[in-house]
Amino acid sequence: MKMESNEIHQIIEQNQRLLQNLNTQRHCECEIRQLISEIIGAQISDSVEIRLPFFTDYGRNIKFGKDIFINSNVTMVDLGGIVIEDHVFIGPGAYLISVNHMIDPKRRKELSLKKVRLEKNVWIGAGAKILPGVTVGENSIVAAGAVVTKSVPKNSVVAGVPAKIIKKVAQ
Repeated sequence: MKMESNEIHQIIEQNQRLLQNLNTQRHCECEIRQLISEIIGAQISDSVEIRLPFFTDYGRNIKFGKDIFINSNVTMVDLGGIVIEDHVFIGPGAYLISVNHMIDPKRRKELSLKKVRLEKNVWIGAGAKILPGVTVGENSIVAAGAVVTKSVPKNSVVAGVPAKIIKKVAQ
């Protein structure tokens, strides 16, 4: 389904108002889940816990599984799509980015959209950055501060800038 730019901007404006309310008022956990459900356009499970503040640029292209914990100050740039499967932990200040700009200076204002996917049992460390098109494989860990530019195989631990495999997760 292709959306028109005007429709996208209307959703962004609506969601920015919801995010401002979410991040500046006091809310119980059920109110947080309700506001985030409105932002993403789908009901989220009661097993999802999101600490505030929480940021997104668009909102409608985020998909949450179950038993997810998202710590404070997480940013999701989701126009290209972000999928978070079951049992995922995301540390404070992490970035999930599904949007980039074109390299050619004449096309720099154009967007390149590539989905980010966090598979089951992934742990994203504090301040990590997951870039467009990256899948973090099942059971993997992204160390704090890592910048992940390429997909991570399942059962791996990655660290560094750019992130590289430093060990395998014991099974």
